[in-house]
Amino acid sequence: MPVISIEMHSTDTETKKALIKNLTKTAVDVTNIPAEKFTVFINELDSANIGIGGLTLAEIKAAQAH
Repeated sequence: MPVISIEMHSTDTETKKALIKNLTKTAVDVTNIPAEKFTVFINELDSANIGIGGLTLAEIKAAQAH
């Protein structure tokens, strides 16, 4: 059973559905393994637990809102 795992910030259900669909389709196209064999895990991380350039993602988003 192939597993696809992605870690990212929290996102809405529609985005998750699109990710699952498209990641699976791409994996099937590349490997020729049937879609029903793939499992996709989306691990959502809180914005305070993601750091980019020395700042948390929460800080970056807050600065962009201004």
